[in-house]
Amino acid sequence: MDSNLVRRVGFAAVAIPVALGVVWLGGWLLVALLAVIGVLGTREVFDFSRRQGVRGSPGLALASAAAFAPLAYLVLTGTDAGRLIGSWWPYAAALWVLVVLTWALAARQPTDRPLEAVAITLFAPIYAAGLPAFLLVLRHGAHPMRSWAGTWLVFFPLVVTWICDTAAMFGGRAMKGPKLAPTVSPGKTRSGSAAGVVGGLVVAAVFGLAVFPRLGVQATLGSLLLMALVWSTLGQVGDLAESLFKREVGVKDSSALIPGHGGVLDRFDSLYFVVPLAAALYRFFGLV
Repeated sequence: MDSNLVRRVGFAAVAIPVALGVVWLGGWLLVALLAVIGVLGTREVFDFSRRQGVRGSPGLALASAAAFAPLAYLVLTGTDAGRLIGSWWPYAAALWVLVVLTWALAARQPTDRPLEAVAITLFAPIYAAGLPAFLLVLRHGAHPMRSWAGTWLVFFPLVVTWICDTAAMFGGRAMKGPKLAPTVSPGKTRSGSAAGVVGGLVVAAVFGLAVFPRLGVQATLGSLLLMALVWSTLGQVGDLAESLFKREVGVKDSSALIPGHGGVLDRFDSLYFVVPLAAALYRFFGLV
């Protein structure tokens, strides 16, 4: 076992039980964790942009990244503040765009690439903080705090994604064959991608037959297999999308924050696609 894999396993052995506890508790503790993840991921996107000479506004971007999860939770809990946010969020979003444009006008000259500065200031928090905030829908869309059913509804797409990544890595090494996206991620193969999808389907079968029935979660095996198929396939697209950014700026990892895993973007690249899709599919199948 190589040293990098040892670090990955060691980190996971600590992080997964902690994450399980936080998700089970839910509420503002989970909101805080998602806000931190969003801020750290946004910083890494800004690191990419700085390598390309694009200078957005980290202050505005980090402020919006920190706000996504709390605002989403307020809306989900149905408080007076949440109802107000639910009614006014399109206007608030438009106002935020105007604030960023006004900042660019005041702080950037035409030679400072203002269009790219505005784009990265808006994109970074939406990608790194807005998309993960959909995890709150999985956890609190139908279940209160301290709920095992709500906890495993969160971990179902996460486990599918993790097993898909692991199966794709080992399957690709064993079977080799044509590359999946050679210009973006030369190490990934089509055989590995297929192995990842199979791994995700196996996880769905385990949850459908052994986990969800014990928790009272009403989900058919067919719906779970369909969801796992979508997540296993499009989660790999999320992985490649982040690899595309890294390939542009010439780095292997988005940062060295997480031992054996790289940065926040490296750890959550697939989940940026999977989590919003999970929220949408859960709502379609009546799970939230």
